[in-house]
Amino acid sequence: MSNDATIDLIRALVDGIDGPSSVTDMRGPVEAWDSFAMVLEFGDGVRSAHGYAYSSDAITAVACEWPGIESAVRAHLEIHYEPGEPLPLKILVQFDRVTGKYEVTFEDSDEERWAVTPRNFREMREQLRPEFA
Repeated sequence: MSNDATIDLIRALVDGIDGPSSVTDMRGPVEAWDSFAMVLEFGDGVRSAHGYAYSSDAITAVACEWPGIESAVRAHLEIHYEPGEPLPLKILVQFDRVTGKYEVTFEDSDEERWAVTPRNFREMREQLRPEFA
């Protein structure tokens, strides 16, 4: 795996989260998020990037606009998939900017994996939280 493509992907996601280093929740700006988990989806021609930013006192739902991350996503996929090969259904990108650790997980078959619904959003935001050994 190319670390450069992964780092470029993470950088694009960081830049795309409602601004370079801040997100907003109901209380206003959350300037110091520590980590994030973003689910990139590739279903039925629809592309989306959504997840959570985590700080010491808040969990905030976040999203990225696809055009801002598309080239970095494409470059990352080219490292893992041959031309014409089916793309994954989803990719989970977890990043802890305090430690610099990250993980990228591909999902090729389970459309429901990492699916956030009104019933499970509290559980999912904890399940997706980056926790590196």
